[in-house]
Amino acid sequence: MTAERPTGAGETGRAGRRPGGTAAVVVNYESGPLLARCVVALVVAAADEVVVVDNGSSDGSLAAAEATGLVDAVVRPGRNVGYGAGANRGVAVTRGDVVLVCNPDVEVSPEALVRLVDALDRDPGLGLVGPLIRATTGERYPSARRFPSLLDAAGHALLGLFAPDNRFTRAYRMDDLAESGTYDVDWVSGACFVVRRGAFEQVGGFDESYFMYAEDVDLCWRLGRRGWRIGYVTDAEAVHVQGVSTARHPYAMLVHHHVSLFRFAARSSTGWRRLALPAVAAGLAVRAALAFVHHWAGPEGRHRSPHRP
Repeated sequence: MTAERPTGAGETGRAGRRPGGTAAVVVNYESGPLLARCVVALVVAAADEVVVVDNGSSDGSLAAAEATGLVDAVVRPGRNVGYGAGANRGVAVTRGDVVLVCNPDVEVSPEALVRLVDALDRDPGLGLVGPLIRATTGERYPSARRFPSLLDAAGHALLGLFAPDNRFTRAYRMDDLAESGTYDVDWVSGACFVVRRGAFEQVGGFDESYFMYAEDVDLCWRLGRRGWRIGYVTDAEAVHVQGVSTARHPYAMLVHHHVSLFRFAARSSTGWRRLALPAVAAGLAVRAALAFVHHWAGPEGRHRSPHRP
């Protein structure tokens, strides 16, 4: 991971911070006033340092966040390098031995960060943990998931857009998990998570060949291959306003999403399952076409933004 020189922070950061604490990295692109709210929430939640990676925003979101006086460093790649690549650059300039990575349209609850870090402290086998994420309506977002079998993947792909309560989608999204306790899961949403620096660096951080989508699946998969477990901590909560920046280019984001899904399928498939990759590619192409139609014809028409399915 290559780090750009951060700007906007002194050598020692905010007074009273301790080396080896908890860092927070926010990857920003055209998030409007939500970035400043995200930063404030992270500081209230006791982040020891806050780094913003700005992927070329021009909407004033970065200036508003800096005006809070709570941003310790800004990393400017000079262009939109994508979510995973931006996160890598942000993590590289932090000092914390655990790092929270999140979208700018996420607000963590005041207790969330402490509870996520506590989960790592209690269980040295956990490498990465994610909170329970809610939509602004209060509805639980399926942020903890499993790696689906071929049958579940096919069922979810075919039915998930139009019948989201089908058994394949429910199994994949782990919809039956209770909202209490800490669970071992296969992966958690990259919208908000806390990871051990050592584990993150051990696997080389995010794979930057993913521009957007599935980079979180891939990261958790590679951590699992190194022996780390992934945790879902339901007593830590965050609210996610989905699709703020992707709404500007919804159809391009749908393309990125399905390309990333195939990239992960090709990477993670072994043995006889690789023989199914041509069928997977064809299925994803059909699903992408259906997603285009579903997005265009949905209740909010062309103003809808694609969400992670």
